[in-house]
Amino acid sequence: MISKNQIKFVHQLELKKHRQREGLFVAEGPKVVGDLLQAGFRPTLLYATAAWTAPATVHPTPVTDDELRKLSFLQHPQQVLAVFPLPSTPTTHTAPVSQPATQRPAELTLALDGVQDPGNLGTIIRLADWFDIGTIICSHDTADAWSPKVVQATMGSIARVNIVYTDLKDYLSHADIPICGTVLDGENIFKTTLPQKAVVVMGNEGNGISADIRQLLTHRLLIPPLHKGPESLNVAIATAITCTEFLRSNAM
Repeated sequence: MISKNQIKFVHQLELKKHRQREGLFVAEGPKVVGDLLQAGFRPTLLYATAAWTAPATVHPTPVTDDELRKLSFLQHPQQVLAVFPLPSTPTTHTAPVSQPATQRPAELTLALDGVQDPGNLGTIIRLADWFDIGTIICSHDTADAWSPKVVQATMGSIARVNIVYTDLKDYLSHADIPICGTVLDGENIFKTTLPQKAVVVMGNEGNGISADIRQLLTHRLLIPPLHKGPESLNVAIATAITCTEFLRSNAM
């Protein structure tokens, strides 16, 4: 039987300050927890109902459905909840430099400039995983990738993508490869020659890419609307279109 203190401890990890203090984050559900386990993450705490088929390498604490509901951040808990140590990542990250082209159709790094919505961030991490983009560089004012909402929105992709928080302006200032970003006064992305290796910057949901970062763009791109409809695209959708066009353009 789980205690009130155990439930309180898990719930405290919803807040960034407690995650940072404890060095822990929460993941839920067979898919997310399973992907993290497969990637080598080792849980500090692991609670599971009898419905979950646990890998031989882990030994969960058995809980009832009602106990899992008390622990969970989800409206409909999914068999298992785990508490993992936060990955050890540097506070800064070396800016990419020009290298010989690999066999991959496009060599991209994503950079996020103040993306705030947890759902958007989680979806962008899933997109990075889908497009085999190994690293996302986040400005310090981007939402925390290790919050329960973001972790769940990644559907396990957070296990396979390196997330780094740093001074984005300083990082980009030292990049020796093209820096691309979507802006309203940019060139049509579908008619522009795109570089094979690049940092792709995606901006804040309401304000887009900040003025300081816009000055560093070497390629200003626009996803053109077909008619006068919405003023802008959701940042996760814009990321998907941009990554797709980079892959298409460089695969030709």
